[in-house]
Amino acid sequence: MSTLGTVIIRSRPRFWLYLAGPVLVGLVFGSTGLDDLVSPLHLVLCLYFLLPANLYLYGVNDIFDADIDHLNPKKTGRERRYRGDRVTLLVTIGGLILGIAILPFVPAQAMVWFVGFFILAGAYSIPPLRLKRRPFLDSLSNGLYILPGVGAYVTVAGDLPPVAIIIGAWMWTMAMHTFSAIPDIQPDRRGGIQTTATVLGEQGAMVYCGVCWMIAAIAFMLVDIRGGLLLGVYPLLLSGWSIGAIDIDRAYWWYPAINAGIGMVLTIYGLWVITYG
Repeated sequence: MSTLGTVIIRSRPRFWLYLAGPVLVGLVFGSTGLDDLVSPLHLVLCLYFLLPANLYLYGVNDIFDADIDHLNPKKTGRERRYRGDRVTLLVTIGGLILGIAILPFVPAQAMVWFVGFFILAGAYSIPPLRLKRRPFLDSLSNGLYILPGVGAYVTVAGDLPPVAIIIGAWMWTMAMHTFSAIPDIQPDRRGGIQTTATVLGEQGAMVYCGVCWMIAAIAFMLVDIRGGLLLGVYPLLLSGWSIGAIDIDRAYWWYPAINAGIGMVLTIYGLWVITYG
């Protein structure tokens, strides 16, 4: 595989917006006008969390999962196993270094959230914590995906977003993490790996995801009923998968598009608010 091909695959292009999306939403909702969005720093944050941050996050994951990825069927299809190639190691380290280089340019209050992302992204995969193999902590630690969004909001607004929004977004990430782990239940069990999904089983994990997504919707509704209704799409979809007996292995791969659509609606709504009030 070419160097560029390795870099693209390691970065998980289907999931690029999982970090860049929250950053964009945070910047939009933290702004008081369109002028707030026109900033070199804001552009750098969006670009960093679109690609280099993903190289760091998923590169660490692939490097420290090399011993068990032969059991995971996803690593022979849309993803690839790490086999000790130097490119993966370099872009992973480079992604972290580039992120650290950006920190001095953001406000101190925002820096805490970005540093939290770097720490959790490492602790999720790197021993001795290796949170991904600790049931329920694996789910909880995936709040790392919204930390850049909170940091972006603080960078623009100078203050935190409503606590209910942080809680709701965190619950959303917990549900997404466990939902994504459902297709891995059997490979993980064969490898002796414990996760929230392996402990609960497929049906239990589905219920857990539904509860987390419902809490997320309620939390958003406390701030803006329209945001709550938008997040209410997730428990409805989950019910649809169950009623329609749709294979979760298939449904899982639809979520990058679903999440991008929900994020787009949120962003357009935020732009409408700061433009027209």
